[in-house]
Amino acid sequence: MQKKLTITIDERVYAGLHTVVGRRLISQFIEALVRPYVVGKDLDVAYEQMARDEARQAAALEWADATVGDIADEAVR
Repeated sequence: MQKKLTITIDERVYAGLHTVVGRRLISQFIEALVRPYVVGKDLDVAYEQMARDEARQAAALEWADATVGDIADEAVR
């Protein structure tokens, strides 16, 4: 499903999009640029790969152990 989005951009950027990309292709152009930054890979697969990385898990545990004491001094809100 597609959604309509209204954005505000500089008039020179707008003119450049029309000149370089073409009027009817701007949406596809912007989506192709933005997609890798906002649509993640399958998170389950990524988490499984991270869990199998023993060095990464050890570093994460070391970091967690080192920082857990930091919150002990925080005031309760």
